[in-house]
Amino acid sequence: MNQIQSYISEHKSRFLNELIELLKIPSISADSAFKNDVLKTAETVKTSLEKAGCSKVEICETAGYPIVYGEKIIDKNLPTILVYGHYDVQPPDPIELWDSPPFEPVIKPTDKHPDGAIFARGACDDKGQMYMHVKAMEFMTATNQLPCNVKFMIEGEEEVGSANLATFVKNNHDKLKNDVILISDTGMIANDVPSITTGLRGLSYVEVELTGPNRDLHSGLYGGAVANPINVLTKMIASLHDENNRITIPGFYDKVEELSQAERKEMAKAPFSLESYQKALDIEAVYGEKGYSTNERNSIRPTLDVNGIWGGYIGEGAKTVIPSKAYAKISMRLVPHQDWEEITQRFKTHFESIAPKGVNIKVNPHHGGQGYVTPIDSIGYQAASKAYKEAFGKTPIPQRSGGSIPIVALFEKELKSKTILMGFGLDSDAIHSPNEHFGVWNYLKGIGTIPLFYKHFTALSK
Repeated sequence: MNQIQSYISEHKSRFLNELIELLKIPSISADSAFKNDVLKTAETVKTSLEKAGCSKVEICETAGYPIVYGEKIIDKNLPTILVYGHYDVQPPDPIELWDSPPFEPVIKPTDKHPDGAIFARGACDDKGQMYMHVKAMEFMTATNQLPCNVKFMIEGEEEVGSANLATFVKNNHDKLKNDVILISDTGMIANDVPSITTGLRGLSYVEVELTGPNRDLHSGLYGGAVANPINVLTKMIASLHDENNRITIPGFYDKVEELSQAERKEMAKAPFSLESYQKALDIEAVYGEKGYSTNERNSIRPTLDVNGIWGGYIGEGAKTVIPSKAYAKISMRLVPHQDWEEITQRFKTHFESIAPKGVNIKVNPHHGGQGYVTPIDSIGYQAASKAYKEAFGKTPIPQRSGGSIPIVALFEKELKSKTILMGFGLDSDAIHSPNEHFGVWNYLKGIGTIPLFYKHFTALSK
């Protein structure tokens, strides 16, 4: 442990500068205008893996953005760890809400990060956390302490649903063969309360289009005589929750697992301040499904949220029209056992059924994925727990996350491997939001903890 800390201290400035240079590249996979930047990032990751000590690194083309694959096989009789991460980032919009440009990284202190945090799009999700693994690899190879085989699979389409990753995984079982998969794309409770994510929610993402009249109409001449698509759409969306904030889609809860009171009691042991939570978000009260705590609502319960809604005139000044069309983007976070394709179909059937006469509704599925639970009695979890205990001096708390990494369930199905989620971000790091950041301490702590997982996993595998 002391050697790891010495190495990090010696190379701290370089580690930070390398990440900053990576964060300067706007690798926005959702916007084709940034195609060259996404491809440039893939090449940068490839070079980084080569310098970190991988003996083989290649850019693997897909129907979309490429996957960067790297490996170092030291002994085929030793276990193999497959590291997954992504180099693409979310769009930075709304730009005007950033305190500094999203692709001009700056380090400044925050309440949660007294040592400073790197502010940039992708700092925490996932360039910063992915790059911890690259630097951990560098330490292990530079000091001749790599105890087992390692493979890297870093993709460029996670933020748009990983559409081509499934094909790559299915076609490369031998290349990707491993004993455990390691991912850092989640968070922990606090810097002094380490935790390991043991559950992820699934996802169903759809876009709806509602059409009324064949053109925008004068709201004086036609108002009250024809259906206004925005009015209708908002009523339809509002009907998707009842008075207890339960989702009203028929069959939606059929496969939802109800955790026992004993399990819920264990979850409740995680430190949580409702007052601090509300203060951090500047809200007077929390909101959600009746009968569940805040931490339960955002982890073990499914949700339905409108992510965007638009239609009609939204420019400066006034334009009195009844719009021809209205749109919304809707995401549903799902819990294990809920099948995302089944839920998508249930949503489509229900939403079409509640559309009144006078409008036409179209539901366009985007992407989705299954939920996932990691057993805490697995060798991988035990190795991660030992690594955190050694690095933090505390046994980590197992915690289910409200987020989704749809490909985790795919990995288990195709590669027959369990996934360990060792995240080092904090809830306050504003991922997917303006002013996203990642603590300098967290970044360096991740680099120092990851090699310990390798050590303990190799020892437990004997």
